[in-house]
Amino acid sequence: MLQKNPQTAHRTGRNLHVGLATCETEILEAQKLRYRVFAEEMGARLPSRTPGVDRDIYDPFCEHLIVRDEDAGRIVGTYRILSPAAARKVGGYYSENEFDLTRLTHLRSRIVEIGRSCIAADYRSGAVIALLWGGLARYMQENRYDYLIGCASVSMADGGHAAASLYNRLQETHLSPPEYRMFPRCPLPLTRLRGDLPAEAPPLIKGYLRAGAWICGEPAWDPDFNTADLPILMPMSKVDDKYARHFMGRKD
Repeated sequence: MLQKNPQTAHRTGRNLHVGLATCETEILEAQKLRYRVFAEEMGARLPSRTPGVDRDIYDPFCEHLIVRDEDAGRIVGTYRILSPAAARKVGGYYSENEFDLTRLTHLRSRIVEIGRSCIAADYRSGAVIALLWGGLARYMQENRYDYLIGCASVSMADGGHAAASLYNRLQETHLSPPEYRMFPRCPLPLTRLRGDLPAEAPPLIKGYLRAGAWICGEPAWDPDFNTADLPILMPMSKVDDKYARHFMGRKD
């Protein structure tokens, strides 16, 4: 199991460490960071019993990957991770609220779900996401899981036209084989939106696709976050060699 300690933590010039949260205090700090980013910055509606904290029914079952600035004494980036065993305990993956995952049933024992990725505003230079991805890669490798899934969000500030245009472009080059398709429960109404705009993929989606991820179908609309969510599946066997060498230590 990946742990937060000097032996497993990457370091950068800013004295950043990555690892799994090891106590409730660290988890709470990560949840507060999520609230600041998603609710205060992005305007998401996050139902929570505790003001200023993003917490839902999945959190107690998840492991929380965090990046800490040791000099500043604060958590500056996070991902939450839901393992196959934890998904069985909570009753399914978070993604199943947005997508029908029936075609992935035979893979469930090998699928890890990631989500709630966010980074503090003054740490978005690339170093923190690189640390998070390195931590995820080691988690997958050490636990011998084969697939990552998640919902990759695109802003709907323009009503969804950019999201529809982005999907139309990406499906030509990054659509999964049919047997891996996920189907949105609340589909983005693609036929009522413009699909010909020169939409740019957000950095996180761009990173997923460069690493080797597939888009597994049409986007869903998430009204709470006001985003269009693309279903992402990354087979670890398909990870691009450059990423594998950098994040997983794979040798050619």
